[in-house]
Amino acid sequence: MQPMTIRRATAQDAAHLSSMVQGSGAYRGMYAPMVAGYQVTPEYIRRHEVFAAVDGARLLGFYALILHPAELDLAFVADEAQGVGIGRLLLDHMLDQARAAGLTEVRVVSHPPAERFYRRMGAERVGTAPPAPPKVTWERPELRFALT
Repeated sequence: MQPMTIRRATAQDAAHLSSMVQGSGAYRGMYAPMVAGYQVTPEYIRRHEVFAAVDGARLLGFYALILHPAELDLAFVADEAQGVGIGRLLLDHMLDQARAAGLTEVRVVSHPPAERFYRRMGAERVGTAPPAPPKVTWERPELRFALT
């Protein structure tokens, strides 16, 4: 494995990022409709703070930070790359980017199974987001990273 780096995502990454979202093992079963057909478009990458974790030419994870209002919109690690610290590396990078942008907090509406990860990373639960049919038929934890 080559050294892990984080770089700004490019429009050329869009198809690979979309595949990572759609193929995520965390979204099987009842969660599958949420990511079915989901597209990370080149325009989305241009408009938001989208960064990718790469190992040489391999894209292993990414996140998307929306600055206004401040929200972590997407965070994914490829199934085959989970459990080795890539998620932590991406979240640390996101928090640094948020601080550099002058944000005082970042909201996360979490995929329910990911809540534990975000809490381990320092987020606090502040509420629950209601279902958003037809794709999201369950409540989701709403969390906040306070940036001090």
